[in-house]
Amino acid sequence: MKKTPAKRASKPPPREREGRGADPARSLALLWGSHGKPGRSGLTVRAIVSTAIELADAGGLEAVSMRHLADLLEVGTMSLYTHVPGKAELTDLMVDTVYGSLYDDVDAPSRQPGGWRGALRYIATRNWELYQRHPWLLEIVAARPVLGPNATLKYEAELRPLDDLGLTDVEMDSVLTLLLTHVEGAARAQASARRTRQESGMTDVEWWVATAPLLDKVVDARRFPVATRVGQSAGQAHQGASSPEHAFGFGLDRILDGVGLLISERRDPTAR
Repeated sequence: MKKTPAKRASKPPPREREGRGADPARSLALLWGSHGKPGRSGLTVRAIVSTAIELADAGGLEAVSMRHLADLLEVGTMSLYTHVPGKAELTDLMVDTVYGSLYDDVDAPSRQPGGWRGALRYIATRNWELYQRHPWLLEIVAARPVLGPNATLKYEAELRPLDDLGLTDVEMDSVLTLLLTHVEGAARAQASARRTRQESGMTDVEWWVATAPLLDKVVDARRFPVATRVGQSAGQAHQGASSPEHAFGFGLDRILDGVGLLISERRDPTAR
């Protein structure tokens, strides 16, 4: 059988380029560059990013593609690539842009009543609300942070309430990481619960009413006395298997208590 000669690799089509990882230097130049300066077509980076955020808010990150954006902005797909090289860079820009809505200014957390505890509670609440407005943030799995101007301002604003409390720099960073990791985990659980309700067509209360009698039949309370008792108490309290909102508030209180102990130890080593 006659073989077809292999074709030489050509320039990757837009869809392939969307899947590539972001180039650090290129991303930083974009993040810190001017987003309001129009190109020859009148298109701006700001307009591209704003439209992408609207798409993601409505349908998740999967709904965002360069071709779809081009159609909405009424430009050619290749015109977008003269402003944003690919989806990886676009996603970085989207993240940094929504971070800009967190605080009015860099000292907003520090101005909250209640000292460092009130400031950290405010930070946790604002980040929790950000995930509610932009749930697609939870779809991003990245070990490295976005280092744009708004992300940097966010980091500065969230660290300032922890300064001058006797903590080391590493401890300040660790406290903030612990707080934000807790918020993200609770928000991710809430998003999963919401998705389960939508896919199953059942509310948590309906699921619990349907499941509880079946559990009574298959789970021997004599074999699992603690699990049965605690599970029933939690199920009745939450009217479901769990409550991400309760987990968020409960965990936040425990984290703040632990940070308070750490601060006390740093101020008075004999307080251990």
